[in-house]
Amino acid sequence: MIKSALLVFLGGGLGSVCRYLISRALNSTGTNLPWGTFTVNILGSFLIGLFLGIAIKNNTLNSATNLILATGFCGGFTTFSTFSFENQALLRSGDYYNFVIYALATLIIGISSTFFGLFLSKIS
Repeated sequence: MIKSALLVFLGGGLGSVCRYLISRALNSTGTNLPWGTFTVNILGSFLIGLFLGIAIKNNTLNSATNLILATGFCGGFTTFSTFSFENQALLRSGDYYNFVIYALATLIIGISSTFFGLFLSKIS
């Protein structure tokens, strides 16, 4: 149990640092849309589909690699809380157009990215 928690901790820390760096680079583009958060959520959705698809295919769903990559890294890399906060900020500022674009694009492309990751792992 402690080993599993440590693996998730290590993967989550790495994922969080990567998210911070990408968000910092892409959210300063001068637009109202939070491109950094969008990018990490889409990429993270794709990666978890790919990682879990490979794990299911190889019957290694409970492996240490899966704990580091899917649970840890993808969990730390993606961020629903920031997505939620950014959406409420768009609503509060009256930017309904960007709110709808950002919310729908994240949900639709994010879910599609997970399916694409699964497809690439030959699970679908």
